[in-house]
Amino acid sequence: MKKLASFMFVLALLVPLGASGAPSAAGTATPTHLTPGAANDLHRIETYLNGLHNIEADFIQVDDSGGMLRGKIDISRPGKMRVTYAPPDKDFIIADGDFVHIWNSDLKAQTNVPQDSSLAEFILRDPIKLDSGDVTVTGMRHSPTLIAITLEQTKDPAAGSLTLIFEDHPLMLRQWRVTDAEGRTTGVTLQNVSTGVAFPPNTFFFVPPTFENNP
Repeated sequence: MKKLASFMFVLALLVPLGASGAPSAAGTATPTHLTPGAANDLHRIETYLNGLHNIEADFIQVDDSGGMLRGKIDISRPGKMRVTYAPPDKDFIIADGDFVHIWNSDLKAQTNVPQDSSLAEFILRDPIKLDSGDVTVTGMRHSPTLIAITLEQTKDPAAGSLTLIFEDHPLMLRQWRVTDAEGRTTGVTLQNVSTGVAFPPNTFFFVPPTFENNP
């Protein structure tokens, strides 16, 4: 169950929200109606996200069967991200600007996915534009303390959705939820967020671990 939960985060990263191609049989995504207040919130959120460059945070990941994992996420926009799970899990994920590299510690094997076909590309692109043509805002909720925005791939809404959840006053990204094409949901909650972090030079280089001394 723990390993399955780990790879649900990988699946979340690989939802092709920014992919191009022909419209699906389900048609195109239906944009939500934005009131003037909601449009202003969308602009505020875009400005906030585009102002984030080097970010570090702890995360708690929960899948829809209750599986939970903890770890750390480092983001250097544009283009780079590292996800490291807390011990004893040795899986990790690195986006280096060209590919998303996924290390499976059980199989001692890697998987490489073009970054521009993954959810990671949406998070790491510069600039981030929430209603950009390839992605459509299909839902928006605003409570006194939270704003939630749901996004779908414009040409294939059946592929899945991404919901970003922000605290307001002050504005801060706290959580995202990914629902895949089969309706399975993975949520990631951020904690201890730090901005303006100076990362070591090798943070976003993918180097497969060696096991000579750790069979």
